[in-house]
Amino acid sequence: MTPTALKVLGFLPLLALAGAAGATDSTSPDPLALWEADKTVTLDAGEVELDAFKWTARPIVVFADSAVDPAFQRQIELLTARTEDLVERDVVLITDTDPAARSALRTKLRPRGFMLTLIGKDGGVKLRKPFPWDVRELTRQIDKMPIRRQEILDAKAAAREAGTE
Repeated sequence: MTPTALKVLGFLPLLALAGAAGATDSTSPDPLALWEADKTVTLDAGEVELDAFKWTARPIVVFADSAVDPAFQRQIELLTARTEDLVERDVVLITDTDPAARSALRTKLRPRGFMLTLIGKDGGVKLRKPFPWDVRELTRQIDKMPIRRQEILDAKAAAREAGTE
């Protein structure tokens, strides 16, 4: 097993513990607040409602039947290798490796084994893949979305205004 895969496997129990602690602690931050505080955080699907991210972030949900699924491990390696590209595009990473828990996301999106799902800021499913996808391909898909294109135009306009003042 690669060092990255071991690192990925190491954080999954921590997510489970954080989720269990959150279930009993009413003062724990909501998933949106966690993501806003650290845009590189990986959230557990059992603690997430997609509506919380509507118009704010683009969820990428990675499903597998087990955390040791090679496709899951590879997908996490690919995503964590280029987090800056995902942060730039307001992507929040959500994982679900426990089919028995029947999370709301798993029930809604109905994966069969491994599945990568990209959700747009409008809450719609934009992409489903039954195999790992590189961040380069994901960012190309995101950059074609109308909302992302508008974000790019707005950023360029803001940069022009800042340069003229």
